[in-house]
Amino acid sequence: MSEDHIEEQVISEAHDETAEHFDGKYPIEIEGLTNSFGDQVIHENLSLKVKRGEILGVVGGSGTGKSVLMRSVIGLQIPDTGTIKVFGNDVTAAEPDEEIGIRSRWGILFQGGALFSTLTVGENVEVPIKQFYPELEPELRHEIARYKTVMSGLPAEAASKYPSELSGGMKKRAGLARALALDPELLFLDEPTAGLDPVGAAKFDELTRDLADTLGLTVFLITHDLDTLYAICDRVAVLADKQVIAVGTIPELLETKHPWIEEYFNGPRSRAASATHERAQAMDKQPESGA
Repeated sequence: MSEDHIEEQVISEAHDETAEHFDGKYPIEIEGLTNSFGDQVIHENLSLKVKRGEILGVVGGSGTGKSVLMRSVIGLQIPDTGTIKVFGNDVTAAEPDEEIGIRSRWGILFQGGALFSTLTVGENVEVPIKQFYPELEPELRHEIARYKTVMSGLPAEAASKYPSELSGGMKKRAGLARALALDPELLFLDEPTAGLDPVGAAKFDELTRDLADTLGLTVFLITHDLDTLYAICDRVAVLADKQVIAVGTIPELLETKHPWIEEYFNGPRSRAASATHERAQAMDKQPESGA
């Protein structure tokens, strides 16, 4: 059986048994969300909608709760109040069976990769497959893991390596391979380019954009990297004052009158990222020589 047939016949059929593909406009809908730790309120009456098929960048200053927001959506943080709908289902009130079905339709790349150090890359990729589809034969799991490893930009032989044998960029890609293991509709990325050099970060951004376009993914991307925002994000959500204060394209945000937004998107780092993005676009538009 070819790798493509494995992808189409094994994981996709398993998805059909648990839940239908989401065809609504907003795979993620957050309304009136409040999160706090003791007396410290992180989010207060926060609302956000993520459009199907977009890469949404989430930015904000230190302490604004970017990762807390993501953890709330994926069920690792129980909010004080509010509703969080994923694929139209309220994850804060989902029954166990319903929750399993929802979780099987998303993938998560945690900051740093969060790989199991005692498992090889391939075994790491197999973890969610074993969790959600334990009936699959080992050889099928191995084939899927190898396929996802290559899909994430790693050589096939990397599947047999341990995390300690990988560079920082390779660990990120291995974590991405695991996030893609179940053919998710929704992909969560927490600071995916943190710690990478500019070249490595740009390549990871390009991979993310290509995968999103090819697989039709909706991507919820937490980042502080302005180059990433300019290069691949369709819209950007800005966290400040305990809420999402603005959501829009970067040109739209540049017109938004808020002190944090003005400082962030009009500062020297943003201007440099914008210039880099414009140069890249200009190069893409140049006709190929010798055609």
